[in-house]
Amino acid sequence: MIVFGVILLIVGFVLSIPLLWTIGVILLLIGLALWVMGSMGHAVGGRRHYF
Repeated sequence: MIVFGVILLIVGFVLSIPLLWTIGVILLLIGLALWVMGSMGHAVGGRRHYF
């Protein structure tokens, strides 16, 4: 999810499409939040680790 968010950010920036930029930021933030919660030991979506 983090990688897909970064790809959308790059594509949105290069092609000047604000919708892709916004979706990329949202996916990046959600991916980072899930990664942090998983690394702290919290079960995310029934899984101990999220990666």
